[in-house]
Amino acid sequence: MAQKQDQGMELLQGTLDMLVLKAVSLGPLHGYGVLLRIQQISGNRLEVPQGSLYPALYRLEHEGWIAGDWGQSENNRRARFYRLTTAGRRRLDAETRKWHEMADVIGAILSTAAEEI
Repeated sequence: MAQKQDQGMELLQGTLDMLVLKAVSLGPLHGYGVLLRIQQISGNRLEVPQGSLYPALYRLEHEGWIAGDWGQSENNRRARFYRLTTAGRRRLDAETRKWHEMADVIGAILSTAAEEI
């Protein structure tokens, strides 16, 4: 159990797309850069499995929420760099609003005492 607490938290199901959109909204990134940025922003508390990240990038690009172009990474490797599209910005805004609404509802439920019902 202690070992599990030392590891980063796993992503909640359905949140990876939103986090990828947020990461690329801060500037174009290659796939591994997206993974590192999410880990950096979370203070290394979230783990993003590479096996989940790359299908998400493909899905988001297919939906038109991100666009990719080939370029050179910082270590001179060929890499696909992703950036947020206008449709992706709208999607990120909508997902962010939904996330905050859901967090408010869950917070209210968790803070309710028996005598308040």
